[in-house]
Amino acid sequence: MESTEPVAEFQKIKLRPVPKIKRRAPQPPATLKLLKNTSSTTKTTTLTTPAKLYGKDLSEYDDVDVESLLAQLSPEEITILAKEVDPDDNFLPPDQRCSYECTKDATGPLNRKQLIEHINKQAIETPDQPEFEPYVQGKVRGKKWVPPPRDARDIEAEEQIAIDMGEEYEHALNDATQEEIIDLAAILGFHSMMNQDQYHASLLNKGQPVGLGWDGITKSTQQKLFPMDPPNSTDVDESIKRVKDDDNKLVDLNLNNIKNISDEKFEQLFAALPQNEHLEVLSLTNVGLTDKTALLLAEAIEKSKTLRVLNVETNFISPPVIVRLVQALLKCHTIEEFRASNQRSAVLGNKIEMEITNLVEKNPSLLRLGLHLEFNDARHRVAAHLQRNIDRIRVNRLNQRK
Repeated sequence: MESTEPVAEFQKIKLRPVPKIKRRAPQPPATLKLLKNTSSTTKTTTLTTPAKLYGKDLSEYDDVDVESLLAQLSPEEITILAKEVDPDDNFLPPDQRCSYECTKDATGPLNRKQLIEHINKQAIETPDQPEFEPYVQGKVRGKKWVPPPRDARDIEAEEQIAIDMGEEYEHALNDATQEEIIDLAAILGFHSMMNQDQYHASLLNKGQPVGLGWDGITKSTQQKLFPMDPPNSTDVDESIKRVKDDDNKLVDLNLNNIKNISDEKFEQLFAALPQNEHLEVLSLTNVGLTDKTALLLAEAIEKSKTLRVLNVETNFISPPVIVRLVQALLKCHTIEEFRASNQRSAVLGNKIEMEITNLVEKNPSLLRLGLHLEFNDARHRVAAHLQRNIDRIRVNRLNQRK
């Protein structure tokens, strides 16, 4: 009677899942063909021999229970079998497909900082491997590469290639100075032979810069320094008063880049716009306009009688309020130019752009629109409608002259 001790000891050991082994399909029996040659005919005789594995036919292994065979193996035998057998099953996780060789106990959770410090310490403490041949400056180590000799036929073909330009052209090129050759290259369009300064000097006939010949060092062009624009000195309170008084000399009001304009002053300015009959250009770029004050501006635009140009670029107006401003242009038939790009929301969106496009197509007086439209359909429709407005006005002016 067999002892049960190995089985109990085997049950105590926790093993990973045993990979499934694909059964090999039964092979057809091997055949041998024997040819017998006679004087008149050739006779073929076929002998059939069954394929065998370990002395048994393959068909005998079809009914073998693999699970029972694996249960009879010891842990050491299963480990050896797992190393030699590849389950070849993509549905198994990698930890079950690959044999795990590390038998050490876990030292704890991973500490990335300590791991990097340990790797750096090992790299510093590990001595460099000695070189078989020490480095000597100027000495070639190993085999030096020598280019193979060129074919004599290629050399002869290159020597035979020659361009006969005539004595006059050859004499001119031989006696030409470096500046003249650079000018000739610029005329012929050889941009890769010169830098930007040389090219522009040749086109403008200014003479080549000193030290920038064929062997010269190309340097970046020094940037031109322009003085800063002076701050806007427009008196906001005085301007609002002039708008309220309908000053006939106030035709262009520019409040650009004035940051300290309060909402109350904007409300006063927009409230006085409908009664003004002389103001034609209103510029409010980078003044901190918000949706609250922009809605008041939209109401003032609807009642304006003389305003032709309105600029509210670089402010904090949201896309729906921009639509409200464009909608207000339908009631004001005098505005020819409206600009509202570079707001807090850089992208308007497809829905907003389609609404703006539909409103612009209904406006017969708008000639220029300063808005960044992302979609091609909106850009093309707006551009086509503005061009129709310009053509119609031009035709009306020609008819009036006649």
